[in-house]
Amino acid sequence: MQRIEDSAVLDAPARALGAVADQVLASDRARSVLRGEPLGHALHPLLTDFPLGAWMSTSLLDLFGGKRSRPAATGLLAFGIAAAVPTALAGLAEWRDTTGRARRVGVVHAAVNSTALVLYSSSLVARLRGRHRGAMGLGLAGGTVAFVGGYLGGHMSLVLKVGTADPVLVDGPELPDEGPFAPQS
Repeated sequence: MQRIEDSAVLDAPARALGAVADQVLASDRARSVLRGEPLGHALHPLLTDFPLGAWMSTSLLDLFGGKRSRPAATGLLAFGIAAAVPTALAGLAEWRDTTGRARRVGVVHAAVNSTALVLYSSSLVARLRGRHRGAMGLGLAGGTVAFVGGYLGGHMSLVLKVGTADPVLVDGPELPDEGPFAPQS
């Protein structure tokens, strides 16, 4: 993690993603909702349970459910792909306000999770074409990649303290240095 945090080579992709974030999240209201400010808590960690849970369930059905479970697995996979969109937008809204080490880890987190989404989407296409065995392999690969993405996301929230937090819920020095819940001087 230290190598990622210290890797200045990630600053250029982070600037490029930052420009995209500024365009996609131009609305102050949309940013506020996606950051979870009305809840007083970051929205992104909550939303990750939907795609990850659907995808994990897909893999379990693939491995243990037999042919009968294929339609359910396909439906769960498609739901996970759809749920990944607001999840990614919420993550982008949180990441947009980061700097330095957190920004670098975040750009790698986004790239890894985008790779997982491509693998899962490819699995869906393979399923719809009747190529179940290949679809299973793509789905399991997506799960492996998503595991790495989750580790990076956990590092960002737990170690680097990225995330929206209502000051009422945070004690002392844990308040963010910048953003909507930063102490006003």
